[in-house]
Amino acid sequence: MTRAFVFPGQGSQAVGMGQELVAAFSVARETLEEIDDALGQNLSKLMAQGPAEELQLTENAQPALMALS
Repeated sequence: MTRAFVFPGQGSQAVGMGQELVAAFSVARETLEEIDDALGQNLSKLMAQGPAEELQLTENAQPALMALS
């Protein structure tokens, strides 16, 4: 049997991504806070509120997608 792991790619990011997960699970919120600290930016706010044009930039889209994968 072959197994495959499928992850979202760039272009699948959207403002509001991960908000249901953060609302339901404190560990998701804590993980995003750790990522914010590691990156030295408020990526979780950008993911939640946008603007979409800024989230679509590769330097933001890639860590945002990794954070939710």
